[in-house]
Amino acid sequence: MQPDIDTFQKLTTNLEICPSGHTESKASFLKFSFSSYLEIISNISSPPIFITILNNFREKIFRASSSDGSRADPRVETLRERGATEEAPRRGDGIQERRPWSDQYDYLNTRPAELVSKKGTDGVPVMLQTNFFRLKTKPEWRIVHYHVEFEPSIENPRVRMGVLSNHANFLGSGYLFDGLQLFTTRKFEQEITVLSGKSKLDIEYKISIKFVGFISCAEPRFLQVLNLILRRSMKGLKLELVGRNLFDPRAKIEIREFKMELWPGYETSIRQHEKDILLGTEITHKVMRTETVYDIMRRCSQNPGRHQDEVRVNVLDLIVLTDYNNKTYRINDVDFGQTPKSTFSCKGRDISFVEYYLTKYNIRIRDHNQPLLVSKNKDKALKTNASELVVLIPELCRVTGLNDDMRSNFQLMRAMSSYTRMNPKQRIDRLRTFNHRLHNTPESVKVLRDWNMDLDKNVTEVQGRIIGQQNIVFHHGKVPAGENADWQRHFRDQRMLTTPSDGLDRWAVIAPQRNSSELRALLDCLYRASSGMGLRIRSPQEFIIYDDRTATYVRAMDDCARSDPKLILCLVPNDNVERYSSIKKRGYVDRAVPTQVVTIKTTKNRSLMSIATKIAIQLNCKLGYTPWMIELPLSGLMTIGFDIAKSTRDRKRAYGALIASMDLQQNSTYFSTVTECSAFDVLANTLWPMIAKALRQYQREHKKLPSRIVFYRDGVSSGSLKQLFEFEVKDIVEKLKAEYARVDLSPPQLAYIVVTRSMNSRFFLNGQNPPPGTVVDDVITLPERYDFYLVSQQVRQGTVSPTSYNVLYSTMGISPEKMQKLTYKMCHLYYNWSGTTRVPAVCQYAKKLATLVGTNLHSIPQNALEKKFYYL
Repeated sequence: MQPDIDTFQKLTTNLEICPSGHTESKASFLKFSFSSYLEIISNISSPPIFITILNNFREKIFRASSSDGSRADPRVETLRERGATEEAPRRGDGIQERRPWSDQYDYLNTRPAELVSKKGTDGVPVMLQTNFFRLKTKPEWRIVHYHVEFEPSIENPRVRMGVLSNHANFLGSGYLFDGLQLFTTRKFEQEITVLSGKSKLDIEYKISIKFVGFISCAEPRFLQVLNLILRRSMKGLKLELVGRNLFDPRAKIEIREFKMELWPGYETSIRQHEKDILLGTEITHKVMRTETVYDIMRRCSQNPGRHQDEVRVNVLDLIVLTDYNNKTYRINDVDFGQTPKSTFSCKGRDISFVEYYLTKYNIRIRDHNQPLLVSKNKDKALKTNASELVVLIPELCRVTGLNDDMRSNFQLMRAMSSYTRMNPKQRIDRLRTFNHRLHNTPESVKVLRDWNMDLDKNVTEVQGRIIGQQNIVFHHGKVPAGENADWQRHFRDQRMLTTPSDGLDRWAVIAPQRNSSELRALLDCLYRASSGMGLRIRSPQEFIIYDDRTATYVRAMDDCARSDPKLILCLVPNDNVERYSSIKKRGYVDRAVPTQVVTIKTTKNRSLMSIATKIAIQLNCKLGYTPWMIELPLSGLMTIGFDIAKSTRDRKRAYGALIASMDLQQNSTYFSTVTECSAFDVLANTLWPMIAKALRQYQREHKKLPSRIVFYRDGVSSGSLKQLFEFEVKDIVEKLKAEYARVDLSPPQLAYIVVTRSMNSRFFLNGQNPPPGTVVDDVITLPERYDFYLVSQQVRQGTVSPTSYNVLYSTMGISPEKMQKLTYKMCHLYYNWSGTTRVPAVCQYAKKLATLVGTNLHSIPQNALEKKFYYL
């Protein structure tokens, strides 16, 4: 019997757990035909063959959905169970499709065959606790895969599940069935087991359960099954699925003065790590506002000419929660042409939104004249070339998250941080409480026992290493970075590494007349602080203005530019974003002059001398010079950092920034370049021209090309690694080979390293944060990767977050511990902070520059600034 079209599609959709025989699932369809695949797969008996065919099929989907020249957005999504809640009404003629599991569990084996061990030995060994728990199973434990067919054929997957559920006793207390594929821990005696079943309509069916094979722990499906089992076991904890994670609304924390609630919850995932299957658990919080979108709309201007525009400005891109189904949506549009009285087609008849919500959820909509909200799933639309719209009612949508005004509210952030910023001891206690609840909740224990599994009661421990302190090189000597990796105090008696020979001799300041005394105080501190660091600052040309309007500052900058200053300092009354953006745009886009913006509040700070020291370091950097360096053992090395930031003005646009060092052993300078790219494509199609510009600049300065290149790539999710390797890494390798062949050189040694800072992994050293330089390269790392974790920064509040480094490609020929040590060294070179950063400095610079352009400039800066740290 040949499977129908939606049968094969179910191979790539989420499975639902059926511990007691009841489950729900949704059918999905594809626009194009794949009958040839169906004929092949109907006779599959080998799991590896199945995976190969399925991957080939997914590649066809990817190419088909990108036929217009754009790639699908491969951002990862967290697995969520469905069936317990219902979607909001939808409209549009698009195809609704669930995201394939393989996008969520992207396996890419990048560990070199010659790499016997990725463990280093340099440093002081320490025993660390983690936020992982081992998943224990019996030695003979395995997952068995079956293919299920019904005769006569059943088109509706839900009916198939219902018919099979009548045999729950035979199948075992724990099994998974998605309408086509069956997974269980039980191996039936026969290769083909035949059962009979009956639907609710008394139709007799013949059920054929064909043995396919055992699932290897290296297959993505193995962990998909485990994660679904875990999600079902956590349902016994009475948690609510909100968005992608589980939260406990009964333990909510009310912050009434700010009309907010914090819902504590957990982010969990199971994965095969180096030796064991580990459950990673991170404590998280969901920020819930008590106000609705309807409340925001009512606060907007009632002027008919401005109301709709103001509503869109305040509402678009908000993430909202609908309490009736605990789902989150992003608002993409506001439909003022429709109201809750409008109708849509539901089960063959037209029904109004008012009647739908009253019948379905027993919710009465109060305002029948409010406009409707539209949410479009962009990921699905890009992936299937379809249009899926979800229509929402404003008064039923609670706003989640924080806006920029809330983030800048010091009182609000302090009130929240008292609950969310947990120290290591508090976090460990919460982890143990979570584990204790799982072990003492009968429903949770039953699910695990049904699958012959058990969760370790203790957190997983791993041996890490602490890399020794690095030496910071100044003009007249070097000093150790210190145990906390902070060398701020050494600037009192050390000169900066490089400074302009003529000092800062031609520069200007712009300040309001009423703030003349604050300007004098700032300049006096600057003179004293800079002289001790070897930077001579001469008196600037002063431009006094009589008001603080944005246009006044811009005109004053135009007047300054006539004298060709090396730098312009603007003293401003507050952190007005419009004024700041205008100053930066005039300086970097129109005039190619570095600018420094200082607020009046800063000049009144008690520690003005310390602040003046940091400003003097920034001024030196913006002139193109270097405050300090580290001891670097490799010559001919270019380190590159790349990151992408979306435009705040147009969400369809983004800017990619690339920062490259110019052999830090020789001249300790950097090069920067920016380009516009698509906000929906994680792959940077314009990356090679930026690298080529950096190579030409290196060649101009050193009369040769670099012999080694270390590329730190930021802004990539784990679900995009395969596309990144296939389209970006291979392209760079080929282009580098061709570029070097033009000058009769062998390709450079290249390391392409993906930097991931948004990790849920946590380390603890005796109940405290581990010190800077802590490396973990075993137990919780992944066997198919050449990866390691590094804690490079010191935190004084909360729990430190390690950064993950995945060496996607390398011909460097250096040992893992040297790669780790080189990466740690690169974290000492961010000149906006006299300490280590969470990521290598080139990554932090790239993020800083991309964010500046995407948030303030919205245009490409002038090329004359490429050798200066103007973005600090």
